[in-house]
Amino acid sequence: MRAEPAREFVDSNVLVYAFDPSAETKHAAAQRLLEGLWERETGCLSVQILQEFFVTVTRKVPRPLSIDAAADRIRELAVWKVFAPTADDVLVAIALQKKARLSFWDAMVIHAAAESSCDVLWTEDLDDGQVLRGVHIRNPFLVR
Repeated sequence: MRAEPAREFVDSNVLVYAFDPSAETKHAAAQRLLEGLWERETGCLSVQILQEFFVTVTRKVPRPLSIDAAADRIRELAVWKVFAPTADDVLVAIALQKKARLSFWDAMVIHAAAESSCDVLWTEDLDDGQVLRGVHIRNPFLVR
């Protein structure tokens, strides 16, 4: 029996950079990361991430995607493992927010990654190398 590959959760900022050519070096790094996740079939995200991605790429980047193009990207990403939070998940995130002194939204992302059995959370919003709820925080834009 073959072991399932480790899952990797992607924050909305990474997705946005992958579809925003004006982001230059971050655009290229984000695209490489997503290509690897597609090849390995290890990508995960949450409903929250899809919502944040949609709003940002259609309204907040220099060259916004059309609503239809953004919806097409979301349809493609929806084949990944997508965490859909419940009211109980919100309460768990509130507890994590208090315990780890995070923003509520970061706590929701970490909780979603942990609940999706992800080993890694790709984001630029948290400290690279930090481990929260068993999830290793990695910044894909740091030179290693």
